[in-house]
Amino acid sequence: MIDKQAAQIPIRDDPAANEAALELVKKDKLREVQAGHDGTWAAHPGLIPAIMEVFNNNMGDKPNLIKTKKREDAANITEEDLLQIPRGVRTIDGLRLNTRVGIQYLAAWLTGTGSVPLYNLMEDAATAEISRVQNWQWLKYGVELDGDGLGVRVSTELFGKVVEEEMGRIEREVGQVRFKKGMYKEACKIFSRQCTAPVLDDFLTLNAYNHIVVHHPTAGSSKL
Repeated sequence: MIDKQAAQIPIRDDPAANEAALELVKKDKLREVQAGHDGTWAAHPGLIPAIMEVFNNNMGDKPNLIKTKKREDAANITEEDLLQIPRGVRTIDGLRLNTRVGIQYLAAWLTGTGSVPLYNLMEDAATAEISRVQNWQWLKYGVELDGDGLGVRVSTELFGKVVEEEMGRIEREVGQVRFKKGMYKEACKIFSRQCTAPVLDDFLTLNAYNHIVVHHPTAGSSKL
């Protein structure tokens, strides 16, 4: 069963926002257990008590839900459902967020971190992949932006401007010291190249491995 996973994490300095995030997690976990999930994923250890409460209250003493929560309606999915074009808008804010999140995730990944808290959400490689591929697709087809960007099409020139401005924002958000010590510039080069590549790279981190693997002169040799 596919789960979109609630990625909200605790927000320490804003009680109201923290409560709102917690309610979103509870609502999502209730959806999961009512759909037949026996267990779930937690974005942060601090969410486990609330998640356990939802599951304990809805599973009772049953070891699993396979017999009581069958989704008969799942069999009614049609070819048209699977091929349905996603609905929604394309905005300059979306382009900026994709760029900012993609670069920051890659910067963290290059220094050994696989899950990264960004803007009150726990992000992983899947989020960075979505950001990267969506940028690449918008650039490839020169899509027209909605909202504030009405009439503006995504181009390499626009993307370059967005990258420069978002790098400035990242530096302001993380601070100059952390920015200089981190691998944000390297991440920016990798992410930008992948977004503008003529052919979409298979996976976000494949090329990035070259920046973390140390090639030792005796690697692969044997003294036996």
